[in-house]
Amino acid sequence: MAQARRRRRRAALWEGGGLLGVGLAVTLTVVLNSAATPSGPRPKREVPAPPVAAGASDAQPAALIVANTTGIPGVVAYDTTGWPADRDDGPAAEALGHTHVAGPVAYSVTPPVGGDHSGVWLNCGVYDQPVPNERAVHDLEHGAVWITYRPSLPAAEARQIQAFEARQSFVGATGSRYVDVSPYPGLSSPIVISSWGFQLRVSSPTDPRLQRFVDTFRTSSTYAPEPGGECTGGLGTPLQR
Repeated sequence: MAQARRRRRRAALWEGGGLLGVGLAVTLTVVLNSAATPSGPRPKREVPAPPVAAGASDAQPAALIVANTTGIPGVVAYDTTGWPADRDDGPAAEALGHTHVAGPVAYSVTPPVGGDHSGVWLNCGVYDQPVPNERAVHDLEHGAVWITYRPSLPAAEARQIQAFEARQSFVGATGSRYVDVSPYPGLSSPIVISSWGFQLRVSSPTDPRLQRFVDTFRTSSTYAPEPGGECTGGLGTPLQR
């Protein structure tokens, strides 16, 4: 009987030790997995591009509207005489200028589609705050397209615009999609997409003309004065590139 009791005690000790080992192993696995797996995606923080220096405003002359030959219905085309063929201005009162200026610019088109601009461009991508016109116009000169929307646009539609930007391919090895997205107060329609010398107003982020516009004008050697110019290495940190 005494031997039987001793065997039962030894068996209980082995069983308890085994259960303890299993419990320690499970606990260790959970801890290691928790350390290796992030608790969730950390939201990026936008860093707005600073405005240009204060000073006397450079008032741009009224841009001349010309015939829309792009084949995209609803596009408004502006005179870009001399660009990009010979890198020179057309008539001063008609063609969009392209001089680098230090101060603010009063553009004749809202949002601007070209003209004098800051010498430091905006890092291309999605912003949830308005961006300086003068820096965004520099992006247009480099072949970017700029999607602007009313700040009052429903949040779901703003997210659709951001998703649209994310679906665009990166251009070469530049690390940029050459698309800017930002809210813009005072728009005449809910959404406006612009490139150098061209603009389209739409009411929905699902309008198929948005993709046609991007495909036609983004980094286009036909329409952009300096296609493929920098769209990174400037100012501002977007929420997504």
